[in-house]
Amino acid sequence: MSVSASEFRRRRRQLMELAGDGAIIIVPSAPERIRNNDAHYPYRQDSDLVYLTGFDEPESVLVLVPGREAAETILFCRERDRAREQWDGPRLGPEQAPELLLVDDAFPIADIDDILPGLIEGRERVYYHFGRDSEFDLRVLAWINRVRAEVRRGARAPHEIIALGFLLHELRLFKSRGEVQLMRRSARIAAEAHTRVLNMCRPGLSEFEIEAEILHTFRRHQSVSAYEPIVAAGANACVLHYRANQSELKDGDLLLVDAGAEYAFYASDITRTIPINGRFSPEQKAIYQLVLDAQLAAIDQARPGNHWNDVHDTAVRVIVAGLIKLGLLKGSLARNLKDERYKDFYMHKTGHWIGLDVHDVGDYRIDGEPRLLEAGMVMTVEPGIYISPDLVDVPARWRGIGVRIEDDVLVTRKDPDVLTSGVVKDIESIEAAMAAAARERGDITKRTRRRAA
Repeated sequence: MSVSASEFRRRRRQLMELAGDGAIIIVPSAPERIRNNDAHYPYRQDSDLVYLTGFDEPESVLVLVPGREAAETILFCRERDRAREQWDGPRLGPEQAPELLLVDDAFPIADIDDILPGLIEGRERVYYHFGRDSEFDLRVLAWINRVRAEVRRGARAPHEIIALGFLLHELRLFKSRGEVQLMRRSARIAAEAHTRVLNMCRPGLSEFEIEAEILHTFRRHQSVSAYEPIVAAGANACVLHYRANQSELKDGDLLLVDAGAEYAFYASDITRTIPINGRFSPEQKAIYQLVLDAQLAAIDQARPGNHWNDVHDTAVRVIVAGLIKLGLLKGSLARNLKDERYKDFYMHKTGHWIGLDVHDVGDYRIDGEPRLLEAGMVMTVEPGIYISPDLVDVPARWRGIGVRIEDDVLVTRKDPDVLTSGVVKDIESIEAAMAAAARERGDITKRTRRRAA
């Protein structure tokens, strides 16, 4: 399952048509990063370069030169090197790149300083991402300045440097059929990991044991974690980006797990909240059902023609009305919405774009207004309620409850398509699945025994 070379070529063609003749587009690979001493972080290619080529090697640069007769698409990459490949693995090399990647030409990366200024000369506009890699920024400026230094001899230098995202990120926002297939696969892997958590969760385990099961599932399916998993037991769930993952799972608490896979560079993002002992308390059940009601209502807003904000606003209205009904907020719905009193309990937005990046590219507003949703966009929908232990004005029975429910949703011409539906989220299904898993383990808690008696 992958995106074809012909689709990458089509994407490059679309981008060049948007940039127009007179432009040059420069897309470098992500740099390798040192973790400590001489050990590197696992390499992950720049998402823009992946989108345009599928090429995953470091020390590479894609250059697009619309309208150039000799070659419009050029890749600079590492040469084949038997000694280095014995240490680091095989390289594609410039000889094979044109045939396998369908680029017009390819050169050794070592020759880029000699060749690229000549490609820039005569171009009016340079499209490039300044600010991502300061060292490469300086190289781009040096190449442009070399052309400017030759202006008196008749060279024509660019007069504009434009952020590449202005064009490219709008293309990336709309997912092709091939991309959606990869995202479905990523979602299925993440759903399997969350189902494993559902089946193994019980008091006495540690957050890091849960995380280990998640990462094991990802690697079994040739994927990696799309981001650092959040495994938050009890009041830890009230910390939005909790990452320690060291605490014990205690009887009577909830467990919030936010974990997504990255498969073939495409991310998924799922959050589920479950009772550690397999049964929600009345207070936990009330908060959980409220968040679920908000999420379902918000997902229903993910339709063409609705505004991006409609998803969030719908979730907020449901949550505020529910919190008033539970007595956690006082006053009218209108007053609480206007004064944003709910932000003590719900302080983040309800979603974000997702694709090659977990928080994917694409504008949320157009000309200052929330953009309209269109078919092909993929977004998360993730409302939550977090009742911090520090909220002393809240009755003690509610404090420390944190619930978030998150799914990935494809906007279609018809109903919203929930890509991450492979893991249960209604209360009855969660409790039934956990009870079945406990029976399978022979792991019946005292609480369950009391009910059976």
